Amino acid sequence: MATRKLDQADWRTYLLVGKRAEVEVASLGLGDQIEAEWLPLLGIVYDHKDDIIEIALDSLDHVIRSPREVYIDDTGIALTSLEIVDADGNKQIVQLRDPLMLPAPSTAQS
Repeated sequence: MATRKLDQADWRTYLLVGKRAEVEVASLGLGDQIEAEWLPLLGIVYDHKDDIIEIALDSLDHVIRSPREVYIDDTGIALTSLEIVDADGNKQIVQLRDPLMLPAPSTAQS
């Protein structure tokens, strides 16, 4: 995996439907806190007019105001995590994974 910083000109919409996401907020004042644990991810969008990044999850919208830096960790074929640093230096860490695929239930015969 390679972690790299994105230039602001490269911040764009990430449509990652089908992934699950965990959102962790890390700051000196609050410590590390998990805001969402492995919820279905609908997408990640940067709105340059309002200067916000929105992480849209199935039952939660996590909004990061005044993002200053965005780092991504990818394998070349899949995005595995993002780290977004806001104007206060707080880090929002978004881990991504594919949902577990369970085998189909077997049909029991009596």
